Amino acid sequence: MTRARRAAFAAAALIAALGLAALGVWQIERRAWKHELVAAVDARIHAAPVPAPGPARWDAVNARDDAYQRVAATGTFRHDRETLVQAVTDRGPGFWVLTPLETPGFTLLVNRGFVPNDRRDAATRAAGNVAGPVTVTGLLRVTEPGGAFLRSNDPAGGRWFSRDVTAIARARGLRNAAPYFVDADASPNPGGYPLGGLTVVRFRDHHMVYALTWFALSALSLFFAWRLWRIRE
Repeated sequence: MTRARRAAFAAAALIAALGLAALGVWQIERRAWKHELVAAVDARIHAAPVPAPGPARWDAVNARDDAYQRVAATGTFRHDRETLVQAVTDRGPGFWVLTPLETPGFTLLVNRGFVPNDRRDAATRAAGNVAGPVTVTGLLRVTEPGGAFLRSNDPAGGRWFSRDVTAIARARGLRNAAPYFVDADASPNPGGYPLGGLTVVRFRDHHMVYALTWFALSALSLFFAWRLWRIRE
């Protein structure tokens, strides 16, 4: 191998080492962010519920400051306008049941919980569709626009893969709908369905393993670059 080719390969290995090291640093930063998220979520889910944010606060609602905050709202469910969103949970595949809750001043989408495939038809869980004023307590969640990985929501076909608040509100003709939704807590529904309280509040944290992997590959690339540079013709 000529000196020029060795120099080119060494330079490429050096660039790769820098890139891999940057990925390692990024994972360290992600780990710090994840730990902050876990601490914030843990504090919020154990706090006393506060009123669900109304229209005056909607512009300020965001994932960093409000996600997983315990909230409460009183209103009347519109069971005739529920939306089923495909879900995979510890209880198997099925659907989230999102039902509009009409409150004084605005409409709030409530994820009342999970139903298995054999309970998709609302008639099979009619006992759980309580009429009249109810108070819902749960966790504020930010909207999930677009759909899931490689699966786009299809409002016209009634196929939903994510809880896209804006699209669901438009498809169901909801007025003055809040830009977030609420995961209902585990308070039992008559008849047993939907099953609330299944919000995932434990987050995977493998960032240190990923960081060490990137740093190790960076070190190998540096060693390779050094060896190429040291070889003599």
